[in-house]
Amino acid sequence: MSTVNRKIIFTGPVGVGKTTAITSVTDGEALYTEETPTDETRMRKASTTVAMDYGVLELLDKSRVHLYGTPGQERFDFMWDILVQGGMGLVLLIDNARPDPVADLQFYLDRFKDFIAKTHVVIGITRMDEQPRPGVEYYQQFLGEHARGAAIFDVDARNRQDVLILLQSLLYIIET
Repeated sequence: MSTVNRKIIFTGPVGVGKTTAITSVTDGEALYTEETPTDETRMRKASTTVAMDYGVLELLDKSRVHLYGTPGQERFDFMWDILVQGGMGLVLLIDNARPDPVADLQFYLDRFKDFIAKTHVVIGITRMDEQPRPGVEYYQQFLGEHARGAAIFDVDARNRQDVLILLQSLLYIIET
């Protein structure tokens, strides 16, 4: 019996929790390419992903989910196109504490529209504990008005169970 391997991409703005989410569910040690920011990102965080994050989650059936995180800075967007190659789905994380998280959602849905059209997407809204509005219901309404169906969850990227729910939802959608 051969091992089934799946490739899932995590994306979203700088500081949304992509590295943290991948680290929280990875079996073993996650790999990441963190560097000290040289732009306005340094005001938000001490390090940022410049190429990718990577981790592996082994499921109960012994299949593996390979998790790839994109850099959040748009100047590294050439990596986005590289990382989605061979991917089966997208986990889009949106930081509810950013100035305009709905615009961020629209940007990433537009930027990854070709990949999403061929695969599937789930959306995790982070930092709702810091900024509860807009709520998940608002995002659901927004997606409905823009003819896009996607599962949306309030997640804490540090919480393994929250990230597993995102991944399980995506894998369920992929397999049905």
